[in-house]
Amino acid sequence: MGSNNSDHGAGPGRGRPAPAAVKFLVAGGFGVGKTTLVGAVSEVPPVRTEEYLTQASAGVDVIEGLTDKNTTTVALDFGRITISAELVVYLFGTPGQERFWFMWNDLVNGALGAIVLVDTRRLEVSFASIDFFENRGVPFVVGVNCFHGHCDRTEEEVRHALDLDPAVPLLLGDVRRPEVGRDLMLALVDLLMSLAPPDGAPAGRGAGVG
Repeated sequence: MGSNNSDHGAGPGRGRPAPAAVKFLVAGGFGVGKTTLVGAVSEVPPVRTEEYLTQASAGVDVIEGLTDKNTTTVALDFGRITISAELVVYLFGTPGQERFWFMWNDLVNGALGAIVLVDTRRLEVSFASIDFFENRGVPFVVGVNCFHGHCDRTEEEVRHALDLDPAVPLLLGDVRRPEVGRDLMLALVDLLMSLAPPDGAPAGRGAGVG
């Protein structure tokens, strides 16, 4: 009896469109929790490019107030979150040190938006990230990383110190908790939807930025 080829291509993985991919960046200054956030929400072991801090970085990587910080990201962190069969979110954590900022122009290509993390003890280390996305018109939300659940500034104080536009969402929480990262991404999605033009084109302008 001959086989019926009418169902050719209907097997598992065939005839099913690839899921749409969305790229978000996780940015901020040195030691604000970018690697921690990516690791907390990624469904797969995140790809990390961390190296141990050594005496050679003394005077370059300022670790005042970061007594537990002994590694640093030297390229990027990468994580993945499958939302549905039709949508996958890829997270790219940017390096925070000034000597690696040259990589940001490449990492921002194709990104729809970003999460900027700040540490209330060292707000100034995240100024450059905020300026970067503002200057390129890339939508972003701000996450205040409350280390060990403690925040020593209010939302209003942080907004004032960062000179944030009132339309920029700002959330407080300990990024070691997956639900905090989830809420930051949902806030970013809501922001992108609010900015989307009527024809449904992506709001972010990260694609093509060189």
